[in-house]
Order: sequence, then C-alpha cells, then structure tokens
Amino acid sequence: MTNHPHALEALTAADAAELREILLDVCSSPGWADAVVAARPWTDRRALLDANAEAVAGLSAADLHDAMAGHARIGTPRPGDAASEREQAGVLGAEDALLDELRRANAAYEAKFGHVFLICATGRTAATMLAALRERHPNDPATEAEIVREELRKINDIRINRLLDDN
Repeated sequence: MTNHPHALEALTAADAAELREILLDVCSSPGWADAVVAARPWTDRRALLDANAEAVAGLSAADLHDAMAGHARIGTPRPGDAASEREQAGVLGAEDALLDELRRANAAYEAKFGHVFLICATGRTAATMLAALRERHPNDPATEAEIVREELRKINDIRINRLLDDN
C-alpha cells in the first residue's frame, strides 16, 4: 500500500461535520461515522483502519441496518454509484441465467433476514457470490449478523484505503 500521509492528515484535521459526510460515503451508518470521527486523531493508516474495526464491532442492530441500507443488492450495482459498480465488477458479463439465480437467491435471503446480502464483492465473480449466498442462507440471524459485520469491516477497509490513496 502506498502511504499518503497528506490524505490522512487532511482527514484528521477536517471539521467534524465535513469528516462525517466524507465517512458516510464509506459507510452509510451515522453511528459508524460518529464513532470513527470520535476516534481521531489517527496516527497512521492502521489506526484509521483499527477505528473502522472498532466502530463496526460496536454497531447496534439499527446501526448495522443503516450500514446495509447503503449497499446495492449483489448482482445489481446501483447505476451511477461508482463504489457499487467497482466493487461488483465481477457480475459484469455474467450469463443471464446466473444473474436470474442470483436475484432469486437474494430475494430468499432478504425474506429470511430482512436486509440485503452483504459480502465484500471486490474480486469475486457472480458465481462465487452466489455460492457464498447459498452457503450463508441457512445461518441463524445471530450467526449471519456477525458474518455481515465482518464483511462490512472488509468493505469499509477497502473504501478507506481507496479514500486515502485517491487523495
């Protein structure tokens, strides 16, 4: 990873309200954003990623729901949402039958758990995401919530690293 100390310094020095808005682009949970803002100052990239991990671990069920609401359904990146399009690039070019199966599996998952199937899609194909969805569908809600929490942490890490590397 390239170290961009100026990006980290700029984030650390940003006004709390401005930083909160930037962080809400990383994760749509206001509780998460507030916890990461409160963890300042971050001495380095690792400290910011650790703040993400701690904030995700501390999310209430409602906060976790807020975070998931900001994510596109797997297999259908939101048009114009660069993050979802980039993260779900693995569905591009997938056969229609596979995408139809992914839609059906998503609907069954959402009916059971009440939220989108959340997975760190970066680098995954549509087939591997479908396999993971099928593997996780039998989970009980508590087990699935912990898996979702870990997937959210991974997604946030990728987005934070991109934020630091793009500035």
